[in-house]
Amino acid sequence: MKFVILALFVAGAYGCGLPTFPPILNRVVGGDQARWHSWPWQASLQYQSGSYFYHSCGGTLISDQWVLTAAHCIGSRTYRVYLGKHNIKLNEDGSIAVSPEKIIIHEDYDSKKIRNDIALIKLSTPVKFSNTIMPACLPNSGEILPHDTPCYVTGWGRMWTGGPLSNTLQQALLPVVDHSTCSRSDWWGSVVTNDMICAGGDGLVASCNGDSGGPLNCQNADGSWDVHGVVSFGSSLGCNYEQLPSVFTRVSAYMSWINNSADLRPTENLWDVLEKTLCSGGTLPSSVQHLGEK
Repeated sequence: MKFVILALFVAGAYGCGLPTFPPILNRVVGGDQARWHSWPWQASLQYQSGSYFYHSCGGTLISDQWVLTAAHCIGSRTYRVYLGKHNIKLNEDGSIAVSPEKIIIHEDYDSKKIRNDIALIKLSTPVKFSNTIMPACLPNSGEILPHDTPCYVTGWGRMWTGGPLSNTLQQALLPVVDHSTCSRSDWWGSVVTNDMICAGGDGLVASCNGDSGGPLNCQNADGSWDVHGVVSFGSSLGCNYEQLPSVFTRVSAYMSWINNSADLRPTENLWDVLEKTLCSGGTLPSSVQHLGEK
């Protein structure tokens, strides 16, 4: 049975992982523009600079009030979460910007060694599900995807190394690379752990700066989608580098943490969540770059 966070979804037509407008799964080298609202759990995490907000990272809506993202996406800035977006430069029907009420970073997040790169954002107000805003399904605790499982990364990240951010939501096919391959010395080596997922590595397509925190979407046999990964880091040599695939925080390794941190119980009217102090400092290994925009 699929692992479901307690007290997840408002009764009605909108379940998890089944978009009203299913994605068109083209296997285009380098990725392509996503169908409008085909990834309705995709969030844009935006920071304020002056009177404007700018996209910095992605995220995944996992309930009506919680968004999953990467710990390294969070700093001391003022943020908002935009949901129901396709083009982040346009005013679109069915989209909404919500301020965070609190942010929880994994207590063992290590920015230097890139460990436990995961965070939760509690929205200041619950969102209503619709054709454009739906929650993602999450995998079973401990689930490991087989080698070469076809998954899709989505986001508004840079179109290529050093290129511009995309205004429209992009998707790209990234087959899973199993840990035994990804941890080889001629791949990522000891940088990757069992709590991470590698995907891609063909030198042609990858996540890129601005995609951090966003989902790795993998389809089940019944057609529903689980979010198995949170974009964490890629190669400092470039976004599309052979045998250095995109690396994701493995969601199935953190299901207990997600459930316990959010503490989503239907009998509660108040949310009693331990807010963690934001981590800071540390440097990444020279071969690694996080994929956020700050």
